[in-house]
Amino acid sequence: MTTAAAPLTITPDQFRELTTRIEEEVGKVIVGQHDVMRNILISIIAGGHVLLEGVPGLGKTAMVRTLGQVLDLHFSRIQFTPDLMPADIVGTNILLDDPQGGRQFRFQPGPVFTNLLLADEINRATPKTQSALLEAMQEKTVTVSNRSYRVERPFFVLATQNPIDMEGTYPLPEAQLDRFFFKLHVRFPQEDDLMQILTRTTAGDQAALNKMADGKIIAAMGDLAREVPAATHVTNYIARLILATHPDNAGAPPITRQYVRFGASPRGAQALMLAAKIVAMMEGRYNVAFDDIKAVALPALRHRLILNFEGEAEGIQSDTVIEEILKSVPMDKK
Repeated sequence: MTTAAAPLTITPDQFRELTTRIEEEVGKVIVGQHDVMRNILISIIAGGHVLLEGVPGLGKTAMVRTLGQVLDLHFSRIQFTPDLMPADIVGTNILLDDPQGGRQFRFQPGPVFTNLLLADEINRATPKTQSALLEAMQEKTVTVSNRSYRVERPFFVLATQNPIDMEGTYPLPEAQLDRFFFKLHVRFPQEDDLMQILTRTTAGDQAALNKMADGKIIAAMGDLAREVPAATHVTNYIARLILATHPDNAGAPPITRQYVRFGASPRGAQALMLAAKIVAMMEGRYNVAFDDIKAVALPALRHRLILNFEGEAEGIQSDTVIEEILKSVPMDKK
């Protein structure tokens, strides 16, 4: 009779040490994107997916590949193109000869059956193909010919997209956007960072990466983060922030009423809370503070706000709306 292995446990000190070591190891390759890499790590610990937006050539693919190596996760990459089909992502049934001389259909898994899936330039594909990821992202399953298959655990989608005003792009459906835990903007490097990138990438030797964690450790870190307590007034603050993104709410600031068509979903509130708990653990605290919530408000909410026609016509950014909400919503309920 075999006994089940005891679940892996992580202490708060181990949590902070691991995140520090992971960030340092990734920093051997990735230059000048510390905030982006930290937010990707927060999302992975939370078990969420990430949407990375930036012009081509900023190292978005290198970030994902490097993190996969450091976390010892099985990595797959899909290059999204206009002619990509859903079966190219999830897989398909193929007809094979069996040993008895007959033929039978067998499922050929697609690249979605992995731990870390890089969906490169996701908005280059048509909406039909983009939506093929929806079930896998939310339910951790794919359905082919009325049969469901479970994807590997853990499973993370890190998608990159080009700015929507670039040629040959298709906007992601709102339902799919809401499945992403964070949306992150990858900025162009500063002068010093660009010099360091040139030094590292044009030299003969490349940095050797060490594996700092694996899927089980990441899952244990996520379990510990969920145990971090949040006081009632902190939970209430998150609720009031989310309600302030809705133009029909009495507590919404003028900028929301003028430029927002739809506010953030309850999934946005969940992302705020869980991300804030992970930030607290990274900072060595076992309680959620208001600053933790503010630190993750932009990446957690920017893709969940749908601007109205006036907002789009005037070029209003979701970040501007969220920043104004953070200023206008008091931390203590009055």
